[in-house]
Amino acid sequence: MTVIRQDDLIQSVADALQYISYYHPVDFIKAVDEAYQREQNPAAKDAMAQILINSRMCAEGHRPICQDTGIVTVFLTVGMNVQWDAEMSVTDMVNEGVRRAYNLPDNVLRASILADPDGARSNTKDNTPAVIHYEIVPGDTVEVHVAAKGGGSEAKSKFAMLNPSDSVVDWVLKMVPTMGAGWCPPGMLGIGIGGTAEKAMLLAKEALLDPIDIHDLQKRGASNRSEELRLELHEKVNQLGIGAQGLGGLTTVLDVKVKDYPTHAANKAIALIPNCAATRHAHFTLDGSGAVALTPPKLEEWPEVTRQSGGDVKRVNLDTVTADEIKTWKPGDTLLLNGKMLTGRDAAHKKMVDMLSKGETLPVDLKGRFIYYVGPVDPVRDEVVGPAGPTTATRMDKFTRTMLAETGLMGMIGKSERGDGAIDAIKEFEAVYLMATGGAAYLVAQAIKKSEVVAFPELGMEAIYEFTVEDMPVTVAVDTAGDSVHKSGPQIWKAKIEAENINVS
Repeated sequence: MTVIRQDDLIQSVADALQYISYYHPVDFIKAVDEAYQREQNPAAKDAMAQILINSRMCAEGHRPICQDTGIVTVFLTVGMNVQWDAEMSVTDMVNEGVRRAYNLPDNVLRASILADPDGARSNTKDNTPAVIHYEIVPGDTVEVHVAAKGGGSEAKSKFAMLNPSDSVVDWVLKMVPTMGAGWCPPGMLGIGIGGTAEKAMLLAKEALLDPIDIHDLQKRGASNRSEELRLELHEKVNQLGIGAQGLGGLTTVLDVKVKDYPTHAANKAIALIPNCAATRHAHFTLDGSGAVALTPPKLEEWPEVTRQSGGDVKRVNLDTVTADEIKTWKPGDTLLLNGKMLTGRDAAHKKMVDMLSKGETLPVDLKGRFIYYVGPVDPVRDEVVGPAGPTTATRMDKFTRTMLAETGLMGMIGKSERGDGAIDAIKEFEAVYLMATGGAAYLVAQAIKKSEVVAFPELGMEAIYEFTVEDMPVTVAVDTAGDSVHKSGPQIWKAKIEAENINVS
């Protein structure tokens, strides 16, 4: 019989969440580096360089890989011989570990969890509650898998109840292009097949906990249907040419994981959940000897990567930029932004649009300004701001026409693609949309030299800030003519992969 003490579980969960906030799994680092070395599209290659540089910086600075420090998901496998020396329930212990981790003063993590999700949507302020899954098995230990899932990747989850004769491969290849780039590829796809609807989703999420080992599988060959699917999907998804950050390129997925479960004769449940470029998870075992100490990766595990800035890089002064100047920018151009920008996400946009509909004056003047879609992590120590990477821009699409038509906004900065409606509005008002790299939040934050809340302080991380930036790297994603790199890039690279028979696996 093993006795597990209350504080050992609490502290182990807290330590694991801190650990995964700033350490990528080593298998992921090596897989991204390999993809970086092989990439032929300069824009996608630069995005992966930023991801790798950011990853090393976070490991050194013990600050979050991504500003979205996630919703906590915990898988607990509890041995039947375990006894608990505890006053709390196991669920309460896990949540206390989450609370302790997210409020650690040296590395405060962003509280992203909202209660009453279809009503008040009030922030719980400590990122609780976690989503917890239990399995009770023979044994004397407690195995714990801890993961932090960001909203961008979770938002792209897909589910279908296929007919028994339908093709899983066809469905996945149909779904992946519809996911856009908001899940920050290159990453992993977790696929669950069978069981019931909720079981398929759980299988897909569990699959993402496994290490990246697709090249080992390629060498030894498939031994079952799940492994056959992994090999086929890894190659065919990469042949889509979506590439890093959706910019077009050779690597969209680093691995594909498949788990299955017996199912009803009439059904074929299928779920797809991606892991993003900020993939974060850890595994540990409690055996009664105390809290677990996770061993950090050695810095030598990270490659020495330097961004290769070409001659087409333009330095831009946001305080003086003109409408005529932005008309010269083309999709795929790299810009270094300097000067002042405003921030604003979903809640701020909703408030501004509601104010405009009532004829009220906005608390900030947006005419000729750029707005950055970001909800930063709170600063610690001598930081101006915590990790401040972009959020998925499509969530702001519903507000874009109003913002451009009624405020004189000149440009927007976010992550991934824009929808057709937003692109039409950008073209009509001759505005521009720029893209910062998702999964490089700490690196991006180094460009922010001053930060001040200027409106809606009650919204917390969703308040409107004014950032002063120096050489903040972005890519022109939609130009004033409405041309989108997220449409043209994958098309170009899909055709190139096919025409030149490029090996993408």
